[in-house]
Amino acid sequence: MSENGDGASDTDEARHLLVLVHSRPAEALARARALLARRPAAGPAEASMVHQAAGIALRDLGHPEEGLAELRHALRLARAGGQEQRQADVQASLGLTLAWVGGHTARGMAYLDAAARVARGDLAGRVLMRRAAALAYIGRRDDALHDLNQVVAILHRHGDLLWEARARTHRGLVLLESGQTRRADADFLRAEEQYQRAGQEWEYATARHNRGLVAAASGRVPEALELLAEAGQRYARLGTPVLDLAIDRCAILLSAGLAADAWAETDAAVRRQDAGTRRSLKYAELLYSSATAALAAGDPQAAADRAGQAARLFRRQRRERWSARTRLVLAQARYAAGDAGPGAYRLACSVARQLDGLGAEESAEAHLLAGQLALRRGGRRQADRHLAVAARPRRGGRALGRSRALLARALLCQLRGRDAEMLSACRRGLAILAEQQQLLGASELRAAVTSHGRELAVIGQRAALSRGDGRQLLAWSERWRATVQATTPARLPPDDELARQLSALREVSRRLDRDLAAAPQVPALRRQRARLEAAVRARILRTPGSATARGRAAVTTRALAEALGTAVLIELIELDATVHAVTVRRSGVRVHTVGGAEDAAREVSFARFLLRRLADGRPVADPGQALADAGRLLEKAVLGPAVADLGAGPVVIVPTGRLNAIPWGLLPALHGRPVSVSPSAAAWLRARLAPEPGHRGVTLISGPGLPAGQAEVTRLAALYPQATILADGTATAARVLAALGGAWLAHVAAHGTFRADNPQLSSLQLDDGPLTVYDIEGISRAPYRLVLSACDSGRSAPAGADELLGLASSLMPMGTVGIVAAVTPVNDQATPLIMESLHGHVADGVEFPDALRLTRAAVAGDPVQLATACSFIALGV
Repeated sequence: MSENGDGASDTDEARHLLVLVHSRPAEALARARALLARRPAAGPAEASMVHQAAGIALRDLGHPEEGLAELRHALRLARAGGQEQRQADVQASLGLTLAWVGGHTARGMAYLDAAARVARGDLAGRVLMRRAAALAYIGRRDDALHDLNQVVAILHRHGDLLWEARARTHRGLVLLESGQTRRADADFLRAEEQYQRAGQEWEYATARHNRGLVAAASGRVPEALELLAEAGQRYARLGTPVLDLAIDRCAILLSAGLAADAWAETDAAVRRQDAGTRRSLKYAELLYSSATAALAAGDPQAAADRAGQAARLFRRQRRERWSARTRLVLAQARYAAGDAGPGAYRLACSVARQLDGLGAEESAEAHLLAGQLALRRGGRRQADRHLAVAARPRRGGRALGRSRALLARALLCQLRGRDAEMLSACRRGLAILAEQQQLLGASELRAAVTSHGRELAVIGQRAALSRGDGRQLLAWSERWRATVQATTPARLPPDDELARQLSALREVSRRLDRDLAAAPQVPALRRQRARLEAAVRARILRTPGSATARGRAAVTTRALAEALGTAVLIELIELDATVHAVTVRRSGVRVHTVGGAEDAAREVSFARFLLRRLADGRPVADPGQALADAGRLLEKAVLGPAVADLGAGPVVIVPTGRLNAIPWGLLPALHGRPVSVSPSAAAWLRARLAPEPGHRGVTLISGPGLPAGQAEVTRLAALYPQATILADGTATAARVLAALGGAWLAHVAAHGTFRADNPQLSSLQLDDGPLTVYDIEGISRAPYRLVLSACDSGRSAPAGADELLGLASSLMPMGTVGIVAAVTPVNDQATPLIMESLHGHVADGVEFPDALRLTRAAVAGDPVQLATACSFIALGV
């Protein structure tokens, strides 16, 4: 929030300083000092204005005591000049500064009230606007709105277009803080129009910025990111970097679950600042934002370090409200680091009391933390008291705040033994987040935002597990698992700039692969690739959600059992560091406790390591026995006692996000039977019930630099004589995307790259460069079935609560019902034989899971061939 004042002045230069100070305080301060040095004998009115501008600049640059001294000097000069209106203007600046950073709220309000009594004309509006800013800061929002309503009317009556726009901006911010987003947006929109008419480019940019805050508060994250990006470009063109941009982007990214991005962005912003800004008000707020981001990103030590720096600045600036918020982050960091002792609890209680006294909205979060700590320490009565405060209903406001209140309600009901109400609160909280998820277009955002519902889903899972209720455990696991698979990704509107960036990214990546030995070019090309990747990702994140997107219907065990027939479904659930398995078959639903999640992850890593060694042709002692031993240990770690419940028919496996890249063909219990893998039971059921297209179009694609892939496609062409073939330089991104669209069956033999750092940039190498997930999500109709004969093409990265992002996982929500893909690197020489065998069965009408079973059986005597076959899994049906 910034304060503005432009009282009567003797020169245009002095008057201009009171305008400049709000966008460029450091420059305004330098010019004010230069003016005073140049004209020390200036008249009292002019000097008063210059000292007033200097005081405001010093305050905003983090020197509140020096700023107060300048403002008091400005007031003395105004009184010496005998100009009542000039005195009122300076009194208003002094009063607001005392209320904001001086720690003397009563004295500050007294100055503001005195100024309001004597101010006349349009100055009365400007004084009231500053009083409203002080009232809003101390939590008296209704009084602030009362003043601002008068301000808008006064300035409109006097025809002061610019200051009316500023008043609407202030009122919009107060309305936004009160949760009245529609009224806030109306004020910001009108202010935007008025700034444009007045030729105020910088303030026009702030209006776009503020409209982005409204969009964020309404859950429209893509629109918010778009508006802030535009505002940032305008600030940059004007040469006025605004720390609020990084602060607000941090809040938006955190609301969307992109904690790592928020932490990286705020950390970079903190490190960029020079000594001139490191004591400013906004720098302290940036440190606070950086601390919240580090906490959300899972680095409580970094959060505590940044919060400690911010706390020291806030104390120096005497900003009690911000100090209290920072103490909350410190308390949360201690809790996240595992400290649930009496000191942590006392700190949380102290922060909650302080925030209560300040009327700060963060008090609810402080009470939730205190309640959770009390529960950990066995203090039921204390926990009940804190959770009751945190659970108070929140009408309107941000979805995340309302879901957090319902988390507190669920914990409170659990404490009081009201299980039905507890589960109802969890469902309502997840429903709120699901509604917000539908406003997001990018798969990455829709996956990430689910992290906010993890605690709610876990409460339901624990309740079901404690009763041994397999049906409810399955229902709660499915409720918040693989939600990204439930709706088709929103398609970007035609975007020439994005198309240009994707094309440039392919070209740069192709040149890097081709010119890897050309050392002088490589660093520059890598930097260019990184810039293009960041630009593409930023543009994709700004994709709006689909207006037709709907929440998914819950899957019932009855419908699931009917679709399974003789098959059995195993859904793995990781809860409190333990893997559990729920088996579903016609005869019923059962729960099995498998073992430690870390043990399972270690066995998966070892099995993948063994397959990589064999694929690379590196020596393995007795490879057949090594594969058998690895499979036996893997089976024990990921299925455990659930193996006894498999029966003799096909198996459908729903792994957890962390255990998604498992070579299931290695497990002894799964030998000799069709095995399909799905991100959720609901996703498998949708694929099973999806109608098959009436046509039988086949597409065969071979990428560059893979001689075995060309031989592979040549062999497959004999099985599909009518197939569309793209190879030998014709497998370009545009042609491949067109050929994949709507195909009944597609086969891609190419080098594959999995990007754990950004799974949406995982790719298949084509003749003109890599084809990424971002490209694939632009297909209007996905292929019905797809074989990805490429290394790591079946791997996905866990995201959000229990979501998956990657090449294969991107295609299922788009309508691809069956995929064969590799979860490890594969042997180039062995793969064509495996693919020929697989397609031989597929061409005879065999579905993917059974075709893979038959292929593995045919190569069981050759360890390398078997390892290659086991590296491929069948996703879907």
